[in-house]
Amino acid sequence: MSNIKAIFKRDFSSYFATPVAYVFIVIFLFLMGVFTFYLGGFYERNQADLEPFFRFHPWLYLFLMPAISMRLWSEERKSGTIELLMTLPIPTWHAVIGKFLAAWAFTVVAIILTFPMWITVNYLGSPDNTVILASYIGSLLMAGGFLAIGSCISALTKNQVIAFVISVVICFLFLLSGFPLVLDFFRGWTPQAVVNAIASFSFLTHFESIKKGVIDIRDLIYFLALICFWLYANVVVIEAKKAS
Repeated sequence: MSNIKAIFKRDFSSYFATPVAYVFIVIFLFLMGVFTFYLGGFYERNQADLEPFFRFHPWLYLFLMPAISMRLWSEERKSGTIELLMTLPIPTWHAVIGKFLAAWAFTVVAIILTFPMWITVNYLGSPDNTVILASYIGSLLMAGGFLAIGSCISALTKNQVIAFVISVVICFLFLLSGFPLVLDFFRGWTPQAVVNAIASFSFLTHFESIKKGVIDIRDLIYFLALICFWLYANVVVIEAKKAS
């Protein structure tokens, strides 16, 4: 745990060593406000809830999470520090988990800063805070899934732009599999079991379920299994690079 903690602290502090982190947080909060109060019709709905706020999380994460994760390994490879990191007497999976947790913690900080929206909606009415809390938990798990994918892709190339683009494409495919248009297409000629299997791979399907205020164990298993799979793939990629 000390190895993971050391790498976590190193990477987490690096986010705030440059203005990039602060610019990212400002952009994130600004877009959240625009999507919630303008595109989401927060006031027009006349309902005291944060449904418009969480509705846009998957689509905002589609671009912002790869932007965070693209530098996790690409920057190490480009600067040459990955050779130093790999020569340290620590298992590869310690480094992978430490860097992933640093990116996830940075995302948590950005999401926590949206807390005034929760206070605002409680000031304006009497929302179901259990549903809001569940939605925050689902949002954090979904962000973790995006980051795990981005971290693995980042290990494949030293070019951050390429890592960003590939991560966005893969994450979009995970979102698209739960899109009603896609599911309706398959419903016309495939068994319902196949449609359910396609939907089960989607971030949207599981996040929408949690957004209703019910944290199903199947949704938790999905996100945790997804994160573990991509982190394992990340370790495999790093080990292959090390061997070559």
